[in-house]
Order: sequence, then C-alpha cells, then structure tokens
Amino acid sequence: MTIPQAPVRSTAGPALPSARGPVSDRLMAMLRDEVGAQTPLISEPDAFGDDLQLALYVAYELHYRGFTGVDPDKEWDPDVLTLRRELETRFEQALRDLVDPHADAAALSAELAALGGPPSDAGPAAHLICHPDLGRLREIVVHRSLYHLKEADPQAFVLPRLSGPAKSFVAAVEFDEYGGGDPGRSHSDLFAELMRDLELDPAYGAYLEQVPAPMLAVVNLMSYCGLHRRLRGALIGQLATVELSSPLSSQRMVRVLRAHGCGARAEHFYAEHVVADAVHERVMREAIAELVTAEPDLLADVVFGIRAASLLDQRLDEHLRRSWQEGRTSLRQQGLENSQP
Repeated sequence: MTIPQAPVRSTAGPALPSARGPVSDRLMAMLRDEVGAQTPLISEPDAFGDDLQLALYVAYELHYRGFTGVDPDKEWDPDVLTLRRELETRFEQALRDLVDPHADAAALSAELAALGGPPSDAGPAAHLICHPDLGRLREIVVHRSLYHLKEADPQAFVLPRLSGPAKSFVAAVEFDEYGGGDPGRSHSDLFAELMRDLELDPAYGAYLEQVPAPMLAVVNLMSYCGLHRRLRGALIGQLATVELSSPLSSQRMVRVLRAHGCGARAEHFYAEHVVADAVHERVMREAIAELVTAEPDLLADVVFGIRAASLLDQRLDEHLRRSWQEGRTSLRQQGLENSQP
C-alpha cells in the first residue's frame, strides 16, 4: 500500500479530521459552532471504536496544539468538556473490565519484571525483520507519529501533580525526552527526521485522518491519565510501560530499519532510545518506588496504568498483524483517499 505524502502545512495545528460517527460528528459541530451541536447522544458507541476514540483524541488535542480554525477557548468549553467526560467514563470502564483488577506489591513487581523482558516474536517489528516490506514499515511510522511527534507531552501534565523524589525522577526522564536542553535533539524532532527519510510528512497531525482507533486509544490513555490528577499513578504506570520495554523494542526497530536499507539518520530515533531508555528504565523504577512509598494508595493505579497500556499496545499489534495477514493496509482507506494532494 502506497501512503501518499501530504503537503507540509505551515499552521501550528492540523485541520479538523472528518467525523467517523455520530459522537465525533457532534463534537466537530460543537467546535465549528454549528446549530444542532447540543442534541443528545442516541447511541452507545464502542469504547474502542473509531467514533469514540476520534472524538476523545480531538477533545484532548485542544489541550495540545488545537486545530486550524477552531477557537482556542473551546479548550474549556463546558459542553465540550461534558461530552468528553461521558466518553472518558466509558473508555475507563471498558479498560477496567478487561484488565486484571488484582493489585498489590507482588503484582507490581511481576508487572515491572515482565516489562523488562524481550518483545514478542509475534509483533509487527519481528514480522518486518523476517519479511521486509517498506510500505508496512511506513504504516507503523504513520501510526506512531500521532504520539512521537508530541513525545513526552502527555506525561508532562503529571509533573505538577507529583511531589518529592518521584517528581524529580520523572522530570529527569522528561528532560531527556525533550533533548536535554539541546534544540533539535528532542525525540519528537528525531522522529520527524525519521519520517522525512521515509518520505512521509513530518507535520504535526498530518496523518490523523488515516490512523484508526487502536492507535488513537494508545495516545488517548496517556492524555486521559495525564489530565486527571486522580489518575497520576496510572500515568506513571503508563510511562513505566514505555520506558521499561523501550530498549529491547527499539533495538528491534533498528534491525527493521537496517533490513529495509535505511541509513543511519533513519535509525537515529530508535538508536537514541536504546541508550536513553536503558537509563530511564532505572529512573522509572526509582520513581515508582518513591511514589508508592509516599502514597501507598496509588499502587493499584500504577498497576492499572501498566496493564491498560500493555493491553492497548497488544490491541494495536493485533490490528497490524491481522490487517497484513488479510493483505490490506492497517490504515484507514478513507483517510488515504482524503490525503491525496
């Protein structure tokens, strides 16, 4: 599948995407101040489906860079926040229905140990090492662009909600994610370079139309936990999931890029994570230890954050694998059509 390269945009925020159902259609109408935006929802959207996940993603994006043509004051519009809250409740309940509710110190230790293990041999990266396919590699990068072009931003929301050593440890990880004070070295900048080398558009949000619900849900969990003080423990669990699993999974992605004949510049993003996240793994273990010592009631939320993030990562991997097994793109066909220059 050929992914067309969209024209690079000069605006800070992307255009509003097309609605994918009645819920996202209602939200878009609210953001455009159209008549009828306040009509009650008449459906129970799938908590993991395109309609609900797109609506959540768009609502959260108002707290990041917003959208071209949308009034910045919509970030705090009461009707938008009321709708977002309803969708968040459904999303969280669906996650809690699927993850193991048992959480104690032994469970936390087991989850952290599992995160440090090797990535699955059934994952998409392992598939691409054995069966190189540049189109499928580019699909993975398109999916991941929704997070990596704003890497560390969702987790930054948690910093003012922490205190003591845990806050210092998480801040140290975030500092590295933003390039350690060196402009152009932030991980989002390195990912943009990777996209350019693969002839993809590195503009923020350029591929929102194409990315389906499984990847939207991965990013939405970060934003949800980051924006709610109640879920600060879950956000630390989500961040630990990324940092503890990243060194080995990044090594595998370096192998993928080499198998596809990509150069050192293309490898740089993942090679950087092999080194940086090996340090972050230790720092996040210390952050969790300090957090649950200072606030023991947050231990269950940390475990929930790890399990929910792992579940959504698995769902994304399954979507990629199933799509490729069926000989089709893992991206939305409608989005591909709409992105033609």
